[in-house]
Amino acid sequence: MSAAAFRTGDYVLIREDYPPGHVRTPVYVRGKRGRIVRRLGEFGNPELIAYRLEGPPKALFAVRFAQADLWPDYAGPMGDTVDLDIYEHWLLPSGPAEDEHAGANS
Repeated sequence: MSAAAFRTGDYVLIREDYPPGHVRTPVYVRGKRGRIVRRLGEFGNPELIAYRLEGPPKALFAVRFAQADLWPDYAGPMGDTVDLDIYEHWLLPSGPAEDEHAGANS
């Protein structure tokens, strides 16, 4: 995906992948759905830099997740969220959920 593939407000799915080595994407968000809050810029890929390798810069995005979607037993308010910085190569496009078609999500 190119850096322009995602925009603020887009829904994304975090790749459900478990490669060995230095990975910056937390396990608890893999396979989960979030929403792009903002594009933070382009940076070296930390998964390569950890091994003193180089590659093209990757776009970094702030992605917002509903805490209730991340934690099955979450008992806090339904509106609670967490924002994580996720590199573009971990993001897949995801359309809005059915309840969001009706305007249920802000």
